[in-house]
Amino acid sequence: MINKHKKPTPAKITAKVTEETQPESVQEEKVTQPVEEVTPVPAPTPKIDAEPPLTSQPSSKPKPPTLASLKAEVDELHRHVLDLTMQIADIKIQLALKRKPTANNKVQIRDKQTGKIYKSKNNVYQSMLRAGELKDLVEKGIFGDVPEKNTFGVYALFRALGRDRFEEIHDQEKTS
Repeated sequence: MINKHKKPTPAKITAKVTEETQPESVQEEKVTQPVEEVTPVPAPTPKIDAEPPLTSQPSSKPKPPTLASLKAEVDELHRHVLDLTMQIADIKIQLALKRKPTANNKVQIRDKQTGKIYKSKNNVYQSMLRAGELKDLVEKGIFGDVPEKNTFGVYALFRALGRDRFEEIHDQEKTS
């Protein structure tokens, strides 16, 4: 009887059929039938401490970079940066060409009382201050401690003398 718990060995297993175990019809023939060969496949055993075998096949790991390969990559990136810089410069030029030129939109001011035309709002204040026309307002302290450095003095001037004394001359009025 075969023990079911034991593993079969790789040796050939053959059994001879004897006359005692066979029925009478088969006994006359006296045939010996071999049993199929059973060769067990050994299970792979994991090697814990063993190093993997060295093979001559190319490994999937990339080669470590060399100085020459790194320089080639840096040069390639530098070329890409230069190309992008040139593209950005071209785009800036195209945008600049599409923009409409802006004129100097300084509003000229006309003094209705004297008829004098000033080239800008700040020029009204500075010119009248230098001419001495604002002495009484400077003495009152309307323009601050140092009136020459007051960059917003024109607005104090307009409040003090009245906005209706000055009128703005726009581009359409200048040409006519």
